[in-house]
Amino acid sequence: MSESEATSAEAAGRDGHNLLLRIGAALVLAPLAISVAYLGGWLWVGFVTLAAIGLYAEWLTIVAARTAISMLAGAVAICAAGWIEFDRPASGYVFAFFASLVVAIAPAAPNRRGWVALGACYALAASIASIVVRLDQTFGFAALMFVLLVVWATDIGGYFAGRQIGGPKLWPRVSPKKTWAGSIGGFAASLAVAAGFVALGFGRAVPLLALGAILSIASQLGDLFESAIKRRFGVKDSSHLIPGHGGLMDRLDGFVAAVVVAAFLGFLRGGADGVGHGLMVW
Repeated sequence: MSESEATSAEAAGRDGHNLLLRIGAALVLAPLAISVAYLGGWLWVGFVTLAAIGLYAEWLTIVAARTAISMLAGAVAICAAGWIEFDRPASGYVFAFFASLVVAIAPAAPNRRGWVALGACYALAASIASIVVRLDQTFGFAALMFVLLVVWATDIGGYFAGRQIGGPKLWPRVSPKKTWAGSIGGFAASLAVAAGFVALGFGRAVPLLALGAILSIASQLGDLFESAIKRRFGVKDSSHLIPGHGGLMDRLDGFVAAVVVAAFLGFLRGGADGVGHGLMVW
């Protein structure tokens, strides 16, 4: 066997092992997320808050701004935002976001304050959007599942289409492995999810297919955004928390972007207390 063949075989072995790790992690994390989302209430708020704190911690690590005081301030801010929003959802969004943002960035070093503020915005937006989508007692769970399944389908469809088809890179300077084939494959998989929801009677075909398309694009842009941040600071993985996936940011980058867009669109149609209704009823 030549040296190039040996290298290719070794790379294939690593890819296979990584795929098994990804599948194993998904089989544990996906049912957990779905179960907690179904139960909702304070359990979901707590789950989301912990995830947002983890996102903030990984962000601070990536931008080299993680200190005890910055972590404590950010954790307090994210917890406060979750409590305000869940307790007073109709009036607390803007207050929760900006008041918590001020608390989070106050102790940051001057030369890192902008990056800390951006990280706090990222984590707070993820937390607030995830909570408001689920708040609707009638349609919140369905709306949240729609977002989750579109993101997962985009990720899985993109992974397999990219590996099987290959071809031109999507944005090699930011993410060398992502291809146009993978992007289109993920997009097509998201439309299949939306079609499934239509078949189950959750709305009209055109609006839900359009929503699935928008959220799939948002998910892919969220993935590219995180890749750009990591490349800017020369970091490969946000952490090694999840086997086969890296860290929370590596796993949730697409979901964060998609759920923020979903919360915004649902708010425009359903108001502060009817985000889920606004997303699922057309």
